[in-house]
Amino acid sequence: MKKWTLIMLLIAVLLFGSVIGFNLFKQHMISNYLANQPEPDFPITMTTAKAEDWSPVIQAIGFIEPNQGVTLTSQSSGVINGILFESGANVTKGQPLLELDSSVEQATLASSQARLPAAKAKYERYKGLYDRGAVSQEAFDDAKAEYYSLNADIKSLSATIERREIHAPFSGIVGIRNVFLGQYVQPGTSIVRLEDISMMRLRFTVPQTEISRIHLDQTIEITVDAYLDKTFRGAITAIEPAVSEQSGLIEVQANIPNSDGLLRSGMFARASILLPPLHNQISLPQTAITYTLYGDSVYVITEKDGVKRVEQRVVKVGERVRDVAHILSGVKAGEQIVTSGQVRLSNGVKVHVVESNATATPSQTPML
Repeated sequence: MKKWTLIMLLIAVLLFGSVIGFNLFKQHMISNYLANQPEPDFPITMTTAKAEDWSPVIQAIGFIEPNQGVTLTSQSSGVINGILFESGANVTKGQPLLELDSSVEQATLASSQARLPAAKAKYERYKGLYDRGAVSQEAFDDAKAEYYSLNADIKSLSATIERREIHAPFSGIVGIRNVFLGQYVQPGTSIVRLEDISMMRLRFTVPQTEISRIHLDQTIEITVDAYLDKTFRGAITAIEPAVSEQSGLIEVQANIPNSDGLLRSGMFARASILLPPLHNQISLPQTAITYTLYGDSVYVITEKDGVKRVEQRVVKVGERVRDVAHILSGVKAGEQIVTSGQVRLSNGVKVHVVESNATATPSQTPML
């Protein structure tokens, strides 16, 4: 029995010893492999930092409004007797656009005008007679009241007829008409939208901390989604005198020339208020900057004995415009900066530069 136990213990020791020996051999071989493995060399793209002029801007958003815009409505009720414009046409100030049926008013006006000469002659005759004492004060007053009342009736009827004709209050372009010939309309019925789009306006807000950097006639550039490759220029024309207590923002208005008619009211616009340029500033593609909660950094390429390595450096980023960022500190002109491939990098790793257009801005936004 003791012999059998000894044999079992010997077998167990041999089994455990073989397992431990195999693991030690495996670790030794892995260590040798890693020790003899060549240093990893990571592919990157790079750009050279240059000192250039930087044009700072104040970014804002807003909606475009027309220079003048109004929805034409009727002041009177009645049947439409004539539509004197086409949808989308250009009209001039004072041009008649729509007529309501005014046959009853026209007839009443003609009747009053026909009685006017007799009333005037009676008033002038009674005036002469009254001056000679031939008629009483009451008779003269009645003739005078009749004449002046008839004159007032004629003016009232003329105004009523005029109100039944819709005229363009200013020159501009009309939209799509909302009424039809022969339709009965009530006061306030929407007829058509009229807008003067020769000059557009943009209303936007800026923080009160930026008030010192904006002023009247300051140049502003805007872009709209309909024309992403086109920039429209204008100038600030008005600044609200009061800051909103709730938001701390101040409202600003700018005029944007629109001689080509591309801008339309209601468009969403991104505005950039241009500030005086800064000289000898460093700017980098935003893809070169690693943004983290602990700060922003870039990888700077260094070279020693023909081997390129990277050094992580903390930078202070200022304004960002589209795909470019203004670097306030941390990078000097002439230094080579990694623009892609940072995910696998760390301080001191070996890198090599490759050509790639993966970070280039596409000519048009890709469709999702």
